[in-house]
Amino acid sequence: MDSNNKWVFIVNPVAGNGYGLSLVGKINEMISKNSLAADIVYTERRGHASELSAKYAEAGYKYIIAVGGDGTFNEVASPLVFNKSVVTGSISGGTGNDTNQITGFPDRFNEKEWENFFRAHYTGMDVGRCNDRTFLNGIGIGFDAQVAAQNYTETGEVRLGSKNKYIWHILKVLLFYKEKRMVVISDGKKSETDCFINTVSNGRRFARTFFLTPKAIANDGVLDVCSIKRLSLIQRVRLLLMVPKGTHIYDKRVNYYQTAQISLEFPEKVPFHADGELFYAQHFDISLIRNALNIIYNPEGDHCFNFDQK
Repeated sequence: MDSNNKWVFIVNPVAGNGYGLSLVGKINEMISKNSLAADIVYTERRGHASELSAKYAEAGYKYIIAVGGDGTFNEVASPLVFNKSVVTGSISGGTGNDTNQITGFPDRFNEKEWENFFRAHYTGMDVGRCNDRTFLNGIGIGFDAQVAAQNYTETGEVRLGSKNKYIWHILKVLLFYKEKRMVVISDGKKSETDCFINTVSNGRRFARTFFLTPKAIANDGVLDVCSIKRLSLIQRVRLLLMVPKGTHIYDKRVNYYQTAQISLEFPEKVPFHADGELFYAQHFDISLIRNALNIIYNPEGDHCFNFDQK
């Protein structure tokens, strides 16, 4: 490892209820072991990770690493889009860590995975854009976004609570969610449908266990779309039980396809989640940016890159 290549680790101290902060000792150990020139800095508020990422990129640091969850990774990577002189990556320190599934690293690193991360194998990765926001893993509109909305207060603060509370939110939305009419424009074709779930993604996994877009490849130049129409309660339960294995895409009620660009329109603002963060919009212009980031991946892990493409 070239010690002249500077590293910075941007740590979200509240990620994973403090788990991200607990990794600092191990990071220091790996910095020393690999004789790296490195800094460790801490976020103080929402959006701070993006400010720090841009600052260290401008200062000439090559490796700009997120330590936290999906939201932290998104903030760190977003200012680095199109900057091919830097490499980004993420050490899983959050609750979901779904974006790291793309790179082949798990929710919690073992010793081998720490070693692999600091070997810094990297590749080019596509990213998505939704209106003015960058996403690495994907966005979700419909049932799953409505569940996410239940976990926020009216002022935008995350509601505190146990896993049982989250399960209650899922059950409540499952019972009472009403699909909204959605206009879809993709590949020059316009259609209208009811939206139970509409996921547009670069990665495969959401909420740690739901493989809504199991065929997604993060360097193939297209986004994967999983669109599920209006369902009865029994159909909802049946399909959701199939999602952890990704077999739902073979059901006739699921429209699964790939596109580089898609527009969606609703009659009113609806919640949507992008890399684990909640937002609201009525109109969605979604597109792909090809080979936008250099990102550290695990060559021995179950990553979402295809190196056999011509």
